[in-house]
Amino acid sequence: MKTSFFFDALNIDVVYTPKFGADRFVDGRRVSFYDRTTNEFRGRGDPLLFDRPNDWFDDDEIAARAYRSIGAVEAAVYYYNGFWKSPAGQNALDGRASFPKLSVYGVSFRGPLAGGIAWIEAGYYDSADGAALDPLIPNSELRFLAGLEKEIATELTASIQYNLERKLDYDGYLNALPPGALPDDHDKHLVTLRLTKLALRQNLELSVFNFYAPSDKDGYLRFNTSYKVSDELRVEAGGNFFYGSQAHTFLSQFQNNNNIYIAIRRNI
Repeated sequence: MKTSFFFDALNIDVVYTPKFGADRFVDGRRVSFYDRTTNEFRGRGDPLLFDRPNDWFDDDEIAARAYRSIGAVEAAVYYYNGFWKSPAGQNALDGRASFPKLSVYGVSFRGPLAGGIAWIEAGYYDSADGAALDPLIPNSELRFLAGLEKEIATELTASIQYNLERKLDYDGYLNALPPGALPDDHDKHLVTLRLTKLALRQNLELSVFNFYAPSDKDGYLRFNTSYKVSDELRVEAGGNFFYGSQAHTFLSQFQNNNNIYIAIRRNI
C-alpha cells in the first residue's frame, strides 16, 4: 500500500507491506554458490534451507521517502524498517538461513554534473540487536555510493559507479567469529562500468557491463547485443562471465555458472 503527500516544501511517499517480501537470491536450486559455513559448494542437490518471515502484519515492512528539488538537484531522505532482504543470518538451533531485523536511514542527491547526470547516496544499515556480538547476525553497516552517467560520443553512453560497504564494530565481529571461519573485509569496494552504443537508427544496441570488487579481487562481466527487427520482434545475444581467484568471494563463487545465450522476443 502506497500513500503520497505533496507539500510546498517537500513531497513524501510512504509504502506499507503487510507481509515481508524477500529479494530474489541464490539458493542453489538454479545457480550453485559457495557456503562459507561449510567451505563447500552447494547446488541443486543440497539447496540452501531458510526461514522466511511469513506472518501477516507481524512480519511487515514500512518504507518512506521525503524528497524535494534544490535548483536542478533532487535531494531525498529515506527510511526503511523490516528485514534484510536476502538471507544474511543463521538460526543457531537448526542452521537454517534467516532474515534478521533491519532498519535503514539514508540520504541521496541527483543532478547534472560535467555534461552528465551524477548521483550520490549514503546510508546507515542498523542491524538486529546484538549483531556485533553474534556471528550469526550481520553487523550494522555504513554504505556509500556515487556515480556519473554521460554521453561520451555520438550514441555512446558511459556510466561509472563506486560502492562502499563498511562493517561497523569490526573488532567485535572478528572476536565473535568461530575458529576457522572466513572473515568479511572491514571495507567492501565495488566499481561498475557500463558502456552502451546505439546504431542503425537506434535499432541496434550494444552494451557491456563490468562489476569489479578491488577488495575481493573478483568481478562479473556481462555483455549484450540486441537488434530490433520490427516493432513486434527483437533478437539478442549475450553472455555472463564471473571471474576471481578465490572460490569464497561473492562474485568469484559463481564461476561455474558462466553462460552465453540467444533470445528472440516477440510482443503480441
